Amino acid sequence: MAEGLHDVVIVGAGPVGLALAAGLGQAGLRVALVDRSAVAIDIDAPASAWDARVYAVSPGSAAFLHGLGAWPRLDSSRITAIETMEIAGDAGGQLRFSAYEQGVRALAWIVEASGLTRALCELVRTQPLVETLSPVEPVRVSWDAQRVELTLGDARVIAGRLLVAADGAHSWTRRQAGLLQEPVSLGDTAVVANFDTALPHRGRAFQWFLGDEGVLAWLPLRGLRMSMVWSAPRSVADELMGCDPTALAQRVGAAGANALGSLSVLTPAQRFPLTSLHLSTVIGHRLALVGDAAHGVHPLAGQGMNLGLGDAAALVRVLAEGRLTRDAGAPLLLERYASRRAEPVLAMQAVTGGLARLFAARGPFARGMRNAGMNVLAAVPPLRRALAQPALR
Repeated sequence: MAEGLHDVVIVGAGPVGLALAAGLGQAGLRVALVDRSAVAIDIDAPASAWDARVYAVSPGSAAFLHGLGAWPRLDSSRITAIETMEIAGDAGGQLRFSAYEQGVRALAWIVEASGLTRALCELVRTQPLVETLSPVEPVRVSWDAQRVELTLGDARVIAGRLLVAADGAHSWTRRQAGLLQEPVSLGDTAVVANFDTALPHRGRAFQWFLGDEGVLAWLPLRGLRMSMVWSAPRSVADELMGCDPTALAQRVGAAGANALGSLSVLTPAQRFPLTSLHLSTVIGHRLALVGDAAHGVHPLAGQGMNLGLGDAAALVRVLAEGRLTRDAGAPLLLERYASRRAEPVLAMQAVTGGLARLFAARGPFARGMRNAGMNVLAAVPPLRRALAQPALR
C-alpha cells in the first residue's frame, strides 16, 4: 500500500537531487527524496582535510544556490574565486579570460564536493515538505495515468505525481523507464589531486592542451594550494596513479610549466572514468531526468555540475509556475522543462565535444589551425566574451 501522495519523488541525493528537493520544498511541493546511501552530514570529518574532488561553480549556479539558502551555509574560508583563466594550446596558442572583462565578480567559484553536499544536506533538513528516505534501495517502478509508484527494498511504496531521476550517469531510474541508452566512454580518465604550491596563484586557473597527454587543469584553492584535474589517456592516467607523492608533484609541475613553482601533494590522487551521454529526450510519462542522468559532457570546461544545477533550477521554476494544475507530472509542464533545457545543454555539449575533437586531431595542419584560432580569439574581445557567456550562466 502506497503512502500519501507526493508531488515529486526524487531518486538520487547528490548535489543536484538535494538542490532540487530543497527548491521544490520551498516552492510548496511535497517531495520524497530517495537514495541508496545515507543522506547525512559527516560531522566527524576533520575540518583541515581537503576534498580531492572540487566543482567550478558558475555565477549562475552560485546565484541559484544563494537563492535556495545553500550558499551561505558553505564555509567561506574554503571557497576560492577564479578571477582569470589562462589557456595554453599545444603549439603556441594562448587565450585568457578575465572576470573583469566579463563584468562579473568571478568566472567561477571553486567549492569542494563534500562542502557543497554538506550545505545542501543541512538545507534539506530544514524543509518540512521534504521527506528523506535513506539508505534504502529502490527496487521497482510502476506508472499509471495519474501517478507513479516507487517500491523500496524495505517494502514501502512511495507514490507521486512525478518521478525525477537524479541518480547519475548510470541511472537505475532511467533504465526502469525504458531509456536504455548508456554513457559512452571517452577513452580518457580524470586524475584529480590537490597540491601545496610554492607561488601564489592570485586567483588564476590554468589549462594546458598537452597533445597525446590530454588536458591538464589547475584550479585555485585558498592559500598556497591548487586542485588538479588531468583528463588523460589511460596510459598516462596509469602512470600518474603509479607515482609516489614526490614523483607525482614533479610530473604535474613539469606538465604545467612550473607555473606555481615547486609542488607537494596535499591529497592522494584519485581517478574517474570519463563518459558522455546524449539522450533524445529528458522527459517521459511522469518522468524527468536531471544532472548526469540526463546528459554528460566532456570535463574540459568543468560544466557538468553547472548543467545539473541548471536542470534543477529550471524544473523548480516550471513546477512552481504550474502549481495551479495540482499535477507536477502534467505533460505540459514536462514539455516546458525539456524546452528550457534543450538549448543550453546542446550548446555546452557542442562546445566541449567540438573542442575535444579539435585538440584530438593530429598532424601539423590541424595543430597550426587550432592554435591560430586561439590567438585570433585572444585578439578579439567581443568573441572572447561571447564564448565565455554560456559557462557563466
